[in-house]
Amino acid sequence: MLQRRLLGRSAKIGVGANRAATAAHFFERYGYMDPGPATCLERLCFDQTMGSHLDADKIGAVILDDGMQHRSLWRDLEIVMVNGLMPWGNCHLLPLGPLREPLTALRRADVAIVHHADLVLEQSLKDIELMMQKIKESLPIFFTRMASSHFLEMGNINSKMPLRSVCDKVVLCVSAIGFANAFVQAIGRIGALYVDRLDFSDHHLFQAKDVEMIRMRLRKLQDKFGLKPVVVVTEKDYDRDPEILKNLDPFQVLILCSNLQFIPRDGRSEDGFKKLVKWLLEVKLSDGN
Repeated sequence: MLQRRLLGRSAKIGVGANRAATAAHFFERYGYMDPGPATCLERLCFDQTMGSHLDADKIGAVILDDGMQHRSLWRDLEIVMVNGLMPWGNCHLLPLGPLREPLTALRRADVAIVHHADLVLEQSLKDIELMMQKIKESLPIFFTRMASSHFLEMGNINSKMPLRSVCDKVVLCVSAIGFANAFVQAIGRIGALYVDRLDFSDHHLFQAKDVEMIRMRLRKLQDKFGLKPVVVVTEKDYDRDPEILKNLDPFQVLILCSNLQFIPRDGRSEDGFKKLVKWLLEVKLSDGN
């Protein structure tokens, strides 16, 4: 998915169970730029068109997903994303709750982002913000949402279909992601006639028995509404195994593509976020931290 999204960019995508080892391998293969103040931070952060030809393949910055709990890894910047629809669970650590660390770990964060903020009541957003500020008063907090952009069609992945393609249709949302509610709600907002769902565990690899389960649900929906339903999956689920979902033919399978968008709030915007990240990196690198 990232390779498709970043096609033509200088970003390199590393995949591996040991993420630190994967990053180290990329350093060995491509080399890296000294991230000191003398290096062009504009290129490091936002403009990848500058720089000499010799530096074109060198690693300038590494982004590690889900890395906060990897305490042994050095990091220059810590950005914490909070699910606004389920920010702290029951506030207990694993195995009694979903948290990997106590909320006091937010003191290590440089920036926080409250995601799915468009689906959260205003008072709930204020409560989330207040909770984080109690832990770290100076923590900058921004707000984002997932904005549906278009569909890709199974078997014709290079085509783009408008969101209205599912208007007045019966839709079965099939997903194996960590939080499927936002995905299902997004399809409902587009204007589908009826939205049903099949949720699998996060990172689940679809098997033949799963495809048969999906088929059974589709047949029931077709009998109930007298219309052939459409299957919608997330881009992440499609890329996990692009082949197996082809077995749902002749039912149409669409892949929902979405983009992260900042929600302007109290003067905090995407532009402000970028300027803050650039400033934080400049300060930390100039201090040698």
